[in-house]
Amino acid sequence: MRAAIALILVTAAVVLWVTNAWLTERFSETTRVRQELRSALYIGNLRSELQRTSVVPLLLARDPALIGSLNGQDFSSTSARLIAAQKEINVASIRLLDASGRTVAATDRQVLSTNDVTRPYFVDALRSRDTVFTVSQNDAGGNEFTYSRAVVADGKAVGVIVVAADLTRLERSWAGISDAVAVLDSGGTIILTTEPRWRGLTLPVALAVRSAPTAIERAYQVTADWTNMPPDAYVQGRAVMQTEARIPFRGWRMVSFATYDSIRERVNGILALEIMGFAILLAATFYMLSRRERVKSAAVMRESADLRALNSRLKAEIAERVRVQRELRVAEQTMQQSSKLAALGEMSAGVSHELNQPLAAMKTYLAGARLLLQRGRPEEALSSFQRIDDLVERMGSITRQLKSYARKGGEAVEPVDLRASVSAALTMMEPQLRTGTIRVSHIFPREKVMVLADRIRLEQVIINLLRNAVDAVKSRRDAMIELSVSAGSHAYVSVRDNGPGVADLEKLFEPFWTTKKPGEGTGLGLAISSGIVADFGGRLTAHNETGGGAVFLVELPLFEPDTRRDAPDPQGGAPLAAE
Repeated sequence: MRAAIALILVTAAVVLWVTNAWLTERFSETTRVRQELRSALYIGNLRSELQRTSVVPLLLARDPALIGSLNGQDFSSTSARLIAAQKEINVASIRLLDASGRTVAATDRQVLSTNDVTRPYFVDALRSRDTVFTVSQNDAGGNEFTYSRAVVADGKAVGVIVVAADLTRLERSWAGISDAVAVLDSGGTIILTTEPRWRGLTLPVALAVRSAPTAIERAYQVTADWTNMPPDAYVQGRAVMQTEARIPFRGWRMVSFATYDSIRERVNGILALEIMGFAILLAATFYMLSRRERVKSAAVMRESADLRALNSRLKAEIAERVRVQRELRVAEQTMQQSSKLAALGEMSAGVSHELNQPLAAMKTYLAGARLLLQRGRPEEALSSFQRIDDLVERMGSITRQLKSYARKGGEAVEPVDLRASVSAALTMMEPQLRTGTIRVSHIFPREKVMVLADRIRLEQVIINLLRNAVDAVKSRRDAMIELSVSAGSHAYVSVRDNGPGVADLEKLFEPFWTTKKPGEGTGLGLAISSGIVADFGGRLTAHNETGGGAVFLVELPLFEPDTRRDAPDPQGGAPLAAE
């Protein structure tokens, strides 16, 4: 019996020893191969990010808008253009430097007006006139990887475009998968790493940077070293295997480290299976699996019943929401029409005055024409009739404006010249503007500013803004209202007054909120106007001027059916400014 027990113990020890050595070697090799494959994937991602970023300066350096802003020294919309480009191509940052090295546009507003004339990416780009790659240290202590290229116009460098690659994102993804990864440049300095303390050091120095282990850690390390393969290095006190791969970019190398923890766990699991026996383990496993499946099946059936009930409730809620939205749309259209009719009521006195003047003049011309005909002077009578015809045309123009404004706007949109809509709104508001001493100025561009909108609803928005401006300045002696139409990345209509401004900008576009006295306003005008502009794909904003007064800005997308520019206005010339 003793001999049998001894034989069993010796056999068990030999089997465990051989199994441990064989499995440790095999799993170590598997881990090394997996680490090499992972390094190849990391290198591919790194090269892809660098290659993708290297193309951006070449494209931006040929952008006519950037070249034009550098030549004209107008950078009002350049930063916005760079921000849009950054979102499309997903890079870390983009900067535009002029010929003196000053940052004139950037996706990071904090670096504007900084001077980078001594930075390598500026100096090298001007020298080579080609795309250059630079690694430099940023203010946060990390490395910045940039591609830069000179912007050339008429054979002369007028600036430099600098694009920073977002390689820190790769560092974060590596840190979530690998134990430690480091990228070394051709000089052996670590430029990218998942260990912040290693950055800027050589690999031997970085591996030596670790805290002194405790007695328990030293004992655990001796045991682990005895059971594992000989370690290549130590990272944070743990034995690791090291794999190195060459990056086909400027002599860079990638070094990755993997601990033996996963290897030891797998080997110990198999050894435990040998000790405990496959039969008991399989029986227990089958029992647990069958029990778990029964529990899961019952839970799935309960969840299916709950989901069916929830689906029925959701269908009912969706139907109710569709009905409410339909009713809200009808109510909104009714409120818009009511607002327009209220505006017509306010303008009725001015319109009657505008019609009475032509009627009185027509009466005078008719009396004169009668006398001329009685005296045998028909040629002069025809001149009076021509004047009467002009007056009738003027009255017809006024009534046509009223009819088009009173008619409900449709859902269909069409290309509309923003200048014509503002002019029509001014014509509608002319009687109210003449009643007081309000100085009105407008600035229109000489070319058409086309937007896609419903003309009647758009004029309603502008008239509503003009009415609010008239109410804001009616108590001022030097009342002034300024309208302007401009076009850039979008089309803009600005209505500015020198009134007291808006007290609460946050509630300005909320329904039923108004600063007017009770009975003078419902608080729905700006809310409806904001909804109309949003339906056209734009937005309505407001802010107070520093010197006093409020500014309302309507921003709409430009309508550009093709690349051909619209013909200039027949009246042409410089932008008009009238009072």
